Amino acid sequence: MSFDLSLTPAQHDLVERTHAFARDVVRPVAAEYDQRQEFPWPVLEEAAKEGFYNPLFYRDLIGDPTGLSLPLFMEELFWGCAGIGLAVVMPALALSAIGQAATPEQMLRWAPECFGEPGDLKLAALAISEPQGGSDVRNLRTTARRDGDDWVIDGHKMWIGNGGIANVHVVTATVDPDLGHRGQAMFIVPGGTPGLELVRKLDKLGCRASHTAELSFDGVRVPAGNLLGGADKLEHKLAKAREQTLAAERGQAAERPDEEAPADTQESTRTERPGGSNTLGAFEQTRPMVAAQALGIARAAFEYAAEYAGEREAFGAPIIDNQGISFALADIAARIDAARLLTWRASWMAAQKVPFQHAEGSMSKLMASEVAVDATEKAIQVLGGWGYISDHPVEKWYRDAKLYTIFEGTSEIQRLIIGRTLGASESPPPVHVTAPTDGPLFNEVWGRGTPTRNKVGQAMLKAKDRVPEPAMGVVMKFLSPPNRKG
Repeated sequence: MSFDLSLTPAQHDLVERTHAFARDVVRPVAAEYDQRQEFPWPVLEEAAKEGFYNPLFYRDLIGDPTGLSLPLFMEELFWGCAGIGLAVVMPALALSAIGQAATPEQMLRWAPECFGEPGDLKLAALAISEPQGGSDVRNLRTTARRDGDDWVIDGHKMWIGNGGIANVHVVTATVDPDLGHRGQAMFIVPGGTPGLELVRKLDKLGCRASHTAELSFDGVRVPAGNLLGGADKLEHKLAKAREQTLAAERGQAAERPDEEAPADTQESTRTERPGGSNTLGAFEQTRPMVAAQALGIARAAFEYAAEYAGEREAFGAPIIDNQGISFALADIAARIDAARLLTWRASWMAAQKVPFQHAEGSMSKLMASEVAVDATEKAIQVLGGWGYISDHPVEKWYRDAKLYTIFEGTSEIQRLIIGRTLGASESPPPVHVTAPTDGPLFNEVWGRGTPTRNKVGQAMLKAKDRVPEPAMGVVMKFLSPPNRKG
């Protein structure tokens, strides 16, 4: 299916239902949960009743071939409140990681445990980040070792959404330190497992309705069946990684200015493809999702500031008539739309399995997160002193927005990833050159802009005096641009 900006009826309905939920259920209680830093269980119950809190809903959105359903949902929900939004969708991040690594049997076993059902809600957590590593997922120090029929996990995790209170923890751990990130695996650690400790709930600047924690794993023992993907898949992955590492080492040892390295060595020493591990694969899939969340915050702040500027009068006129206000808001409006298009493109590429050759996922996350910070800061400036106090929600949105230049890869990490693609020895062409095509078979020969169509048009123009007017009208109608509705 080609990229198309026109939404389907189902997507329109999703936007309307989610916006109504954000407006009527989320926004009225957002300030209260932010101030008290309490987990919004009643809102999650309402989300579950609306169908927004179950694994099939998220798998359905992820399976949309246009890629647009998930970012549409995220933007509307986070327009309501980012902290509550994170509480609602946090299990979906864990579910995405499970989907990257699990067997079908494991998916059926654990996906329902991530959400529960109305009246018996459950939580899930994705435990990747560590105190010393942050965005460096290649440098994880949490380890997992085989002990009989079990795996034993030891380590420390930081900034974990739903950490310690979740029913299901999806934990990334190193099983072979010599292989770096290729030596990592994912495990299911149920809540309450001996050795899993909630060290502390973190006191955050923003998104305070969501639960974020520091965790400790001290001899946490889980059965072999909790290794996502299973033992055979892990052994195959580790064996392949060892072969690649050995080939790279041989290539470096044998490298000479006047000799070419063997073909297998050339392949192994190329710039590594994103998604070489399940952890990196999960990040690739979730970055456009996070970008859409940031867009929701940006749009909320922009709309509020624009409405305020239209109503607030100073020196006898609405302040939006002042170019110092209107020009700044115009820039924000353009940047929000640009970031949305980048987000939709990345989501479409993920759905169509088009490789992120130019780090398009990172581009979307970078632009959306930074416009969120700038939009909320500008909203405070437009409101002046009123924006600096909690009488208006813009100061909360400002605190919430800052998270998005930090988590799921900082802005600096996104720029680093994008920059590495720019320095690739064989830089691929833009995505529109290599993306899959869609359309009738004859389109390549007779479609708009083709030589055949152009030659026929030129011939008909030259013969206009010799061709009967009715025949000419039919041909020119076919060659002319399509009618625009409205």
